[in-house]
Amino acid sequence: MKKVIYTSDATEAIGPYSQAILSNNTLYTSGQIAIDPKSGELITHNISDETHQVMKNLEAVLSAAEMDFSHVLKCTIFLKDMNQYAEINTVYAQYFGEKPPAREAVQVSVLPKHVNIEISLIASKK
Repeated sequence: MKKVIYTSDATEAIGPYSQAILSNNTLYTSGQIAIDPKSGELITHNISDETHQVMKNLEAVLSAAEMDFSHVLKCTIFLKDMNQYAEINTVYAQYFGEKPPAREAVQVSVLPKHVNIEISLIASKK
């Protein structure tokens, strides 16, 4: 079973992909960047606000699949500058409880729309 997950409360796909796919109770999200879905504006003036917007977009996709951050098994963080890792972690930690998911963080040279961070995740219904 493959079900496309879509919500207008998260960033619209900017290419030929879905916001997320639900298959056998497992959700695979595409990477989210810090676009405010209401205004369409990029939030890039500081890494904390940018990370919060990414997490809000992921939260909206999770909600569309009837999940929340407690269902997240793994996240992948792509960031432009590893020197911002501590600030990103401070924001990221606010969205997870005592048992955060597995994760990797990878510095890359460029991201879509020249943002500073992109995050994708895998979640599973309990």
